[in-house]
Amino acid sequence: MQINDTIIEVIRGSVLDQGVEAIVNAANTAMRGGGGVDGAIHRAAGRGLMEELIRVAPHGAKTGTAVITGGHNLKQKHVLHTPGPVWNGGNSGEPEKLASCYRSCLDLADANHLTSLAFCSISTGIYGYPLAQAAPLAVRTVADWLRAHPDTSLSRIVFAMYQENEYQVFTEALNALRQ
Repeated sequence: MQINDTIIEVIRGSVLDQGVEAIVNAANTAMRGGGGVDGAIHRAAGRGLMEELIRVAPHGAKTGTAVITGGHNLKQKHVLHTPGPVWNGGNSGEPEKLASCYRSCLDLADANHLTSLAFCSISTGIYGYPLAQAAPLAVRTVADWLRAHPDTSLSRIVFAMYQENEYQVFTEALNALRQ
């Protein structure tokens, strides 16, 4: 799908395997590494990533915000770290917090003149956000942001889904936007 001059696509695979300038890390608020994609990114990037995070986010980051670092040992130049919301039934502001994660990453990528970005599925792992609700919200938030920012530097946005069920649900969400 294309909005303005930006292509949006869903790909089956890890964010670490994407040929993009920056990847999004579904981080925790401490910004000190964790499990899942966060742990995989930290392991692949090496010790320098943690050292940089300690400098740029000494007190961590609030849910829904984003912090940028270098990619260190990754093939991508940058990592955008965003702490997503923990699912508490959906009545504690989780949808707005999750949308804020995506918008914060897009704002930060654009402010740093990045041209390509790969998202993972934020908050749908151990944080328990239902994938069937998260995927349409994520895709719609990105599409709305692109419509509101026609002059963005971003020319390509990838939703890199590691598991088959994530890939299917994100593909369905993107296809629904086309209709």
